Amino acid sequence: MKGELVVIECKNVSKKYRRQTALEDFHCSIQENTITGVIGRNGAGKSTFMKLVAGYLKKSHGEVVVMGENPFTSLKVSANTIMIDDNMSLPTTLTLGELLKSFALFYPNWNDPLANELMAYFKLSPKMYVQNLSKGMRSTFHAIIGFAARCPLTVYDEPTTGMDSAVRKDFYRALLKDYLAFPRTILLSSHHLEEIENLLEDVFIIHKQLYFFSISISELKESVVAVKGSKMEVDRFVSMHEKLDYNKTIPGTVMAVVKVSQYVHRENFPQLTFINLTANEAFIYLTNSQEGGIDRVFERNELA
Repeated sequence: MKGELVVIECKNVSKKYRRQTALEDFHCSIQENTITGVIGRNGAGKSTFMKLVAGYLKKSHGEVVVMGENPFTSLKVSANTIMIDDNMSLPTTLTLGELLKSFALFYPNWNDPLANELMAYFKLSPKMYVQNLSKGMRSTFHAIIGFAARCPLTVYDEPTTGMDSAVRKDFYRALLKDYLAFPRTILLSSHHLEEIENLLEDVFIIHKQLYFFSISISELKESVVAVKGSKMEVDRFVSMHEKLDYNKTIPGTVMAVVKVSQYVHRENFPQLTFINLTANEAFIYLTNSQEGGIDRVFERNELA
């Protein structure tokens, strides 16, 4: 379903707040009609990137082009983009039903029957007020707005905050069904990569305010390899790749995680046990700032 038209393009983009750098030398290219995951640790710069793309923030340096225009000054981008996040500011004097009617006036692709059906499914009364909703119910209402608006560019920044696992599952299923019914460019950030990996065509990994890389989910899994075996065999394997993690497991056995640049033929290493990693585990190892993780803290404490 991916199109050839580039909807979002960033070149050498930086965003600074006084002395604090939120994003630095960022670059990306996103095609139309894709669901792209924006992944990163807390404070990595995910929300800043999404707000720049949606036109909510002005870049400090570089070039941001969305639909061929500068999103910060473009009425075209404003009319064809919606950003759903935890900080949506909605009038507290209007009921949920009145809020939906106001959104319908602004977004030309608004699907009123879909909004009403989703409101009923999630047991949200049109007579309710947003300030009386729980955090999870408020996130659900925000998500309904994102579905019904059907904007050519839809940005979801941590849209499932406060939702329980059952509602999150419904949200992801609704997102996919709505995308198939009305293809568009969707950016989705989440702390639950393990829950959304089947939705995504590509992921952008942002690490420490820098663009890390863009990769498909299958390539992400293949780029990080975990092995277990004798120290001699593991060390030989690790010497060929970029070491990400190295730990002793039981006496005489070690486990290592490496980043590889090409496919590993496992049959060439019969003495090693290869451990399959999830996309989320691969992401954690790639962005872990300290080799050994929390285990190393306890190992140092035991040696002290």
